[in-house]
Amino acid sequence: MSFKRWMWAAMGLAMAASVPAMAQSWPSKPVTIVVAYPAGGDTDALARVFAEKLQARLGQPVLVDNRPGASGVIGSSHVAKSAPDGYTLLMAPNTFAMAQLVLKTSPNAGYDVRGGFTPIIQAGAQPLFIVAGPGAKGQTLKDVVEQSKSSELAYASPGSGSPMHVLGEMFNQSTGARFRHVPYRGVAPALTDLAGGHVPLTWMTYGPVEPYLAGGKLRLLAVAQAERSPLAPQVPTLAELGYPGVEVSAWNGLYGPKGLPPEIVKKLNTQLNEIIRLPDVAEKMKTLGVLPVGGPPETLAKTTLADLERFTRVVKELNITAD
Repeated sequence: MSFKRWMWAAMGLAMAASVPAMAQSWPSKPVTIVVAYPAGGDTDALARVFAEKLQARLGQPVLVDNRPGASGVIGSSHVAKSAPDGYTLLMAPNTFAMAQLVLKTSPNAGYDVRGGFTPIIQAGAQPLFIVAGPGAKGQTLKDVVEQSKSSELAYASPGSGSPMHVLGEMFNQSTGARFRHVPYRGVAPALTDLAGGHVPLTWMTYGPVEPYLAGGKLRLLAVAQAERSPLAPQVPTLAELGYPGVEVSAWNGLYGPKGLPPEIVKKLNTQLNEIIRLPDVAEKMKTLGVLPVGGPPETLAKTTLADLERFTRVVKELNITAD
């Protein structure tokens, strides 16, 4: 299905005649934002920031509902099967576009990334860092890579099929490192074990790691993007350290079920574009390690499909599977 055809289907243009009355009365009851991961991660925190601001603007409660399990598949599937009335939404990281590729979920248990959702807004983008905990003996990334070749090391991720998992396997393949994947049920438990020395490494976004950096509990070894991140400009890129071509970023987006009326999409997109520009929200996003993106729904749609197409190839080529 082409990008344009997907957007037409997702925006529910066939429902246009009935949209005005529905949109004018929406919302008339609480709105739920589903987060398909446990509380405590950056996607959850971002959803709660948006929920608070949307509640004041929409005049109805906006609730966050954590539905973790199967690397986000359970919560995402719940939203896909919900009524397209604007009362059940999904705040998802880009694991949304790749988890099923790794988990090999059956069609009946999963969801359709291309045609099962309505893109609303890409909230932000997040660079991914390789982070060393007290269990990593080497001081540099080169040290750790060499150590892994003689004594297998493990890396934590927030779950199988996450961008952190895929990035870890891409790095292994590119460098010859032997980092064994250890999936967790979200960001918070992965970081707890990393900081406790139970697992030596992780690939992670900046926000959850930042509180551990000042005391030296955790160390950023490199960032997996083409240029250094403004969040941590002192941290070199993988390419600078001699490991080019391994680049994966994370992002977060808000979706509704397929067929969400265009006027509701427009209202949410307009409100959220204004919200991410508020000074207190911008500061909170910075604390979470999220760089604001915003823009029209098409921005999220293009980003989603680009990741789906890229990582369909990567997962197949590297034979990445759930642990």
